[in-house]
Amino acid sequence: METLNMLGTGSAMVTKCYNTCFTLSDGKEHFLVDTGGGNTVLVNLEKLEIDINQVHNVFITHSHNDHMTGIVWIIRAVSQAILDGRYEGRLWIHCYRDNIDAINIIAGLLLEKKFTQYIGNRIIFREICDRCKLPIMGWDVEFFDIKSTKLMQFGFSLTLGNGKKVTFLGDEPYKEELSEFAENADYLLHEAFCLYSEKDIFEPYEKNHATVREACENAARLKAKAVVMFHTEDKNIERRKELYTAEGREFFDGEIFVPDDLDVINL
Repeated sequence: METLNMLGTGSAMVTKCYNTCFTLSDGKEHFLVDTGGGNTVLVNLEKLEIDINQVHNVFITHSHNDHMTGIVWIIRAVSQAILDGRYEGRLWIHCYRDNIDAINIIAGLLLEKKFTQYIGNRIIFREICDRCKLPIMGWDVEFFDIKSTKLMQFGFSLTLGNGKKVTFLGDEPYKEELSEFAENADYLLHEAFCLYSEKDIFEPYEKNHATVREACENAARLKAKAVVMFHTEDKNIERRKELYTAEGREFFDGEIFVPDDLDVINL
């Protein structure tokens, strides 16, 4: 069964959950999307019983620290597994050219040579560009520029083995020019920084983020069957699922998911 495994659901400065990252999985392999800002990515992989040898593809959406710096821990864990004879094949890191350069610099500064020695032979960067398609775990993944106003960021769309369409829109407000990638998605993965009713408290628009209302209005307009909301504030963490679902229901009749860290969604 193909699943969405949430390793983290929070925005940059959360302390009650981890930064947003997840895997798309086919039951054997795991496509890791972003890595958060620390080694909690390893902790949560372990909690979900995902062995590092089941991760051969990572996608880094952009260079903000809450999305990218956890890759150092992934590189270290994979390199250690290679040293121990436990890692088969290669790790492919899919990202934009500037991110490749940044990861190489960070890894060179923070990791010992015994770990970085595998970059370029067993740990391979694969540069992505707007509208490029790559085969990952049997899926044809199409990456696209989300038209960020801050820095280059990518999302993707793919069709699962069961024929369902998954579109991930990144962590900024949806742009209409992305409709071709998002229309009729079975699962629309959309950031929702906070409740619309609490926009004056959390100021999402000033931070270039969307609210639950916009996420669900977009899902309705794009005729998505389900919306998955993440990259949120954490002040409402205990009632987030209840509150976000209730507000979202005012604007979207499809299925609404407001996952917590470590939630697994069957796709």
